Amino acid sequence: MLRDRDMSAGEIAEAFDLKNATVSYHLSLLKDAGLIISKKEKNYIYYKLNMSVFEEVISYILNFTKKGD
Repeated sequence: MLRDRDMSAGEIAEAFDLKNATVSYHLSLLKDAGLIISKKEKNYIYYKLNMSVFEEVISYILNFTKKGD
């Protein structure tokens, strides 16, 4: 879902029928791992994917597969 747009914990919770606190906890784990980035706007925190991490993983995989050729 975060590939399409930035979302708040509440929006994500609605999509999965979960409590905001549950989603917020998991989002904090993803943020600590560097997989997502948060930004505060007014009374909400919006989350988005940290694309640089995914780009690094893809680059690593591509380089690894090229070395095996």
